This record gives sequence, structure tokens and C-alpha cells, in this order.
Amino acid sequence: LRTVGNSAPNSGHDVWDVTDPAKPQKVSTVVSGLTSTHKNWWECETGIAYLISGDLAKAEPPELGPSGWRTWRMTKIYDLSDPAKPVFIRDFGLAGQEPGSTGPITVAHGAHGPIVLGDRVYFAYGTSTDGVLQIVDRQKLLTGPREPTAANLNYPEISRLYMSPNWGGHTAFPVLGIPIADWAPNTKGRVRDVVVLVSEATANECRESRHATFVVDVTTETRPFSVATFQVPESTGNFCRRGGRFGPHSSSESFAPIFYRKLVFVAYFNAGVRAVDIRNPYAPREAAFYIPATTERTAERCVTNGTRRCKVAIQTNNVEADERGFVYLADRANTGLHIVRLSGEAAKIATHREVGR
Repeated sequence: LRTVGNSAPNSGHDVWDVTDPAKPQKVSTVVSGLTSTHKNWWECETGIAYLISGDLAKAEPPELGPSGWRTWRMTKIYDLSDPAKPVFIRDFGLAGQEPGSTGPITVAHGAHGPIVLGDRVYFAYGTSTDGVLQIVDRQKLLTGPREPTAANLNYPEISRLYMSPNWGGHTAFPVLGIPIADWAPNTKGRVRDVVVLVSEATANECRESRHATFVVDVTTETRPFSVATFQVPESTGNFCRRGGRFGPHSSSESFAPIFYRKLVFVAYFNAGVRAVDIRNPYAPREAAFYIPATTERTAERCVTNGTRRCKVAIQTNNVEADERGFVYLADRANTGLHIVRLSGEAAKIATHREVGR
């Protein structure tokens, strides 16, 4: 499943057959004619796909496109169990974004990406400002009334957490069932469910508010509550002077047992990747980090303050991990792909077996 265009006219979503990686074959175009796409989620077991999409004719100020949705990005849901024959299920977003709605737009930037776990869908909205975490009942989302009215959009929602206006929701990664060792003597609440909620840094050389990664306790999912943050201190590397962006972009989204409930990886632009120990989600701590070196391929990042000034800086943009323990870093500044793995004490965290599991 491949997004096409991101923020270009006639963007869309395609499915490709990569059985032979050397000769990918296009299977179908799921949807086209969009002006914005982004980070999708495709359920391996069912084939249900959640496609981040938008068709605004103009984003700033908003000019409506053919669909009438008032947000830059909403979610189109398709059944891709037969990738050659996509079946449209519904459009989804926050009430106040839908066609025909009036008044202030609820999170004008829209959805950045969903993650599905069990019978829940975790949506992050806003990316870097005016953020929202939304927890949705998957069954109600897929089988409930589909016309995009305010009532129908609210119907599958379990809860919603509004972030401070200077932070947005980029990634909402659920980590459920964390046993907190220090809470073992307690008779209640020793196992917690959390969402790792990342707000994206978007400006070069810190010309914005400081962004962070938030840990939201969703054990009582109707009352999500932020209980901790993770940040990289700027002073540890003079990152605001290095060039490019400094701050979080996204987290890993892997449910691989080697890392799940123990470590989450956060892409941190010019501060590389950070391995975050979340075994006590109320006190996340850095377990390891890696900052790739720049190369002749690394593109400049510039700021203008009267005059234009450019610097070459690594921009670790996306991070993912697999069942073997490899961690993959994609660079936004054209440096390429880095593949790393943990060592030392951090590696011991990954291989440690939880009591009772």
C-alpha cells in the first residue's frame, strides 16, 4: 500500500504486488484526485485499510475541494482484502470537519495517522499544533452509520484528549498491559495501558515551541490522561545550533515482542534516534541513542532572518523495528537508510523477560 504525492495535485493511494521485490507490479489505484495523503494503516488479518486523504483546493486559507471536507486530511476506509478490487467503506474525521459543517474547523490540519490494536483505533490529529488523541471503537466505526454527519462521526468515539495548542498529534502508539515493577506491592492498578503520543517538531533551528513525546494513560479509556513526557535536553548536543529540525517526529509502531512494553524508539531529527525505556511509563527514560553521520548526500536545511543561512544536518525522520531486533532509520535530508541494533544495557532491556509473560 503506497501513498502517492503527499501534498501534490492528483495525489492518491495505490496497491503494489512486491512478491518479487525487484519487479514490483501495480495492482490497483484505490483512490486518486486528492491533494493530500499521508500515513496509512492496513490490517494484515482483515484487509481493512485506513487511508489518510484530503482534497482541499487550497490549504491556507482553506478552499473546499470536490468532497466538501473542511480539513486538510481525513480518513478514507476501504476493504482491501482483495487488493485488486478495493471496496469503499466510509469517510471519517472529527465532527466539525465534515462537508456542510459550519463554524470553527475542529483541528484544521486533520488526521496524521491511525493505528489499530484489537477493537480500537487510535487517531492522532494536528501533527504539531492543536492536537487531539481520539480513541475509537473499531466495530462501530466499520459497521455504524456511514453518512458523514456530526452524530455519525461521534458515534464510534470512546474518548478524546485535547492537547495544548502548541502541541499536535503526529503518532499515537498504543502500548497495553505494562506491568510496573515498582507498583508490584499495590493491590490495584499495577498493570497500565498507555498511548505514546508524539508532537512533531516542524521548524529549523528551534524557531517554534519545544515539542515532546507524551505518555497518556488510557487504562480507563474513557478518561485518557497525560502522565509523563520524554524529551532530549538541547544542551546535551547544542542541537538548536546544528541546523535542521530538533525534536521528535514520530515513534516506532512495532508490536514485536522483543520491544513491546519495554522500549519505544523516537525519531528526533538532528538528535538521531532515541530508545526510550517505558517499562515504568510514569517515568520514561532514555536507554540508548544513535546519531548518524552526514554524508555528501545530506541536503542543507536553511533559515532566513534577514539573510538566508544553511547548514548540513542529519534529519532522522522515521523509525521502525522488527522481530529480530533491528531498528531502521529513514533520513529526511536524503542521507539514506540506517539499520542499527541495541548493545550494552539497552540490549538487556529488550531481551529481558517480563515476570508472568
